[in-house]
Amino acid sequence: MKKLKKNDLVVVLTGKDKGKTGEITRVLDEHKLYVSGVNMIKRHTKGNPQAGQPGGIIEKEAPIQISNVAIFNRATSKPDRVGFKTLEDGKQVRIFKSTGEQIDD
Repeated sequence: MKKLKKNDLVVVLTGKDKGKTGEITRVLDEHKLYVSGVNMIKRHTKGNPQAGQPGGIIEKEAPIQISNVAIFNRATSKPDRVGFKTLEDGKQVRIFKSTGEQIDD
């Protein structure tokens, strides 16, 4: 089970976007992920008339290290760490380390 999943709300801890919050849009591997509106880069693209793509400067998201983000705890309105807990039926769930409450799964 992974600590962070798609559609989790996270806070950026370090870098140029420190303090910004956003949803995880894509998890690449166990080290990188995409967060909406965070780590935006400008890409200079050449137009392609056959594909109907205009040229110009396109702004898009770049991947960010998973160690630079923390899950956002809505109850405390602060970033938090993720832990794991095994329920009585044997199912493993994610919990917030500070409060011990279960993350919506």
